Amino acid sequence: MSETDAEADASTGRLETMRPNPAWSADAYEETVEVLAEEGLVFRVWGGDWCGDCRGRLPDFGAALDAAGVPDDRVHHYPVVKEDDGSKTGPEVEAYGIELIPTVVVERDGEEVARFVEDEGVPVAVYLANELSG
Repeated sequence: MSETDAEADASTGRLETMRPNPAWSADAYEETVEVLAEEGLVFRVWGGDWCGDCRGRLPDFGAALDAAGVPDDRVHHYPVVKEDDGSKTGPEVEAYGIELIPTVVVERDGEEVARFVEDEGVPVAVYLANELSG
């Protein structure tokens, strides 16, 4: 992706990598989908369409949110640009302390209740559902 494309993606506020993976099976993750569907949860997703980890993890997460019926107004995309020194820049990066991507922050009533950072060893949706369940 060219630098111009990355800047254009950052200005649109959408991550292509959040487009739901059509092969993802909601039936295999019923409990996860049920937890993510909880009313009042807000999902904040930092990633980059240029990022291999994001391309590998976020489409399944997008599919999980879709299966849970989470409305678009509760899913906020924050496209991140990788600077020459490796640092990440983009919307709300400093405010939320984003260093690695993908990062997904879940909030309830404006308070952070769960956070997935880059590679937790399980799918994003499963990790967050486990954190939210307790």
